[in-house]
Amino acid sequence: MHKKGFYERFIKRPQDFLCALLALIVLSPLLAVMIFLVRVIMGPPVFFTQERPGKDGKIFRLYKLRTMTDQRDENGKLLPDEKRLTRFGRFIRSTSMDELPALVNVIKGDMSLVGPRPLLVRYLERYDDFQARRHEVRPGFTGLAQINGRNTLSWEEKFNLDVEYVDNITFLQDWKIILKTVVIVFKREGINSPSSMTMEEFMGSAKK
Repeated sequence: MHKKGFYERFIKRPQDFLCALLALIVLSPLLAVMIFLVRVIMGPPVFFTQERPGKDGKIFRLYKLRTMTDQRDENGKLLPDEKRLTRFGRFIRSTSMDELPALVNVIKGDMSLVGPRPLLVRYLERYDDFQARRHEVRPGFTGLAQINGRNTLSWEEKFNLDVEYVDNITFLQDWKIILKTVVIVFKREGINSPSSMTMEEFMGSAKK
């Protein structure tokens, strides 16, 4: 079981709150422009919200800018992600601007600036005991997996990095991840998986 250090216990959460609040204030003009463009280009709703598991598997509602349409087939089933992802949606995903509303989740305490990314609720029952350890900490706006390949990594590689982060949380590492994330966002690296415009669904590990 993960043991909290001084930084994680006393500094990380206040730091998350202050940095996310400052970032939201500074980036609010950009966010306002993006909200306007999503509304004009894609129509309502502007925001995409979805339940995600947080620390200890507690469910919270994640906020993002909408990047996909709600197109369905003749049976009423949603089309695959790559068919619903718009050209404008691909652009704001490539710049990670769709993630900006999640700063509200950081301010609320649902998330941290750095940690394992919050995934889908239905994945909870698919994790083995090792993979489930990613929920020992708050999920992150960015994380170790996001600076080491992002969606080009396999699920197992991502989970290994998630648990590595859980076991080695430090002030220095968090700021290295944040600064490297900024560089990666500008370079637009690791956005797509090798075989898809979005990451393939995690169906559980074969070893499980």
